[in-house]
Amino acid sequence: MQLFANYSKNNSWEKGTSIQLSISCLQPINVHILMSKFHYGVCQICFSWLTEFYFLCSSNGALHAIEMLVSLVKKEIQKHKEQKSFQEPQDFIDFYLLEIEKRKNDPTSTYDEENLAQDIHDLFVAGTETTSSSLKWAILLLANRPDIQDKTYKEIEDVLCSSSFSYQDLKKLPYTNAVLHEIQRLKYLLLIGVPRQTAKDVKIRGFLIPKGTIVIPNLRSALLDPEHWESPKEFNPKHFLDQDGHFVAREEYLAFGAGKRARVCLGEQLARMEFFIFMVNLLRAFRFQLPPGVKELNEEPVAAITTPPHPYKVCAVPRCSSS
Repeated sequence: MQLFANYSKNNSWEKGTSIQLSISCLQPINVHILMSKFHYGVCQICFSWLTEFYFLCSSNGALHAIEMLVSLVKKEIQKHKEQKSFQEPQDFIDFYLLEIEKRKNDPTSTYDEENLAQDIHDLFVAGTETTSSSLKWAILLLANRPDIQDKTYKEIEDVLCSSSFSYQDLKKLPYTNAVLHEIQRLKYLLLIGVPRQTAKDVKIRGFLIPKGTIVIPNLRSALLDPEHWESPKEFNPKHFLDQDGHFVAREEYLAFGAGKRARVCLGEQLARMEFFIFMVNLLRAFRFQLPPGVKELNEEPVAAITTPPHPYKVCAVPRCSSS
């Protein structure tokens, strides 16, 4: 299965599981429009029944779009119940319905269909918005730094001899791995960390935080800490490389949170895989260049719940040697 939806000349996307990006190198492309289509591509690959939601979002308010998404999810839950597919579970809905059935006589159970619908909504929104924003930042940062882009591409081509590759190949690509980590370190996607609640009284450096307190972590303080990063406010892949060019995991890298289980991002592994696979495919297919007359793209983020870049355009020049 290929990974990018077919972007035709009339700005429409052809439906189907074969998704191949096709962009003219002569005309700068609006990356925000392109990445909004990424959401639709993910819908098609992962949740074919959610494709209707993409078109609803473009013509209705955000609140109505959320209501429609939850409504579509509930319809799919009902289909699973009618088909009794949870008796031989194949997907998340099946396993959740099975858990509801197991706990139906437990008055303390929190497993119900309303929570299931909200869980799917949260996974869908969080999983597409964050990955598409990471891709926007990646293209922008690499277009502004052609030397780093070219070095990343060279490593990919030298190591990945065939067009087929997997997430496990990231271990063979230390520089590429460092570049991807540095993108997500420098351009952390959330304005604030995900709120948590203390399960008991706790003291930190002499300060008492009572049980039940809502705590909002400032992960950016760790990701940009000058005591731990050589050049915290600059794009520098060497932050994740040793003197021999080997990749080094950093304890201070908290782009997905810290701790175990629920204290970190539930979709961390999926997000890492998506980001790697999409970026490798993009870099093998195109060299991203600044449009004529543009010296540098704006690297200041938009301040919102998430922090994507401002809308921008780049030239995606097809690589002749791309397989």
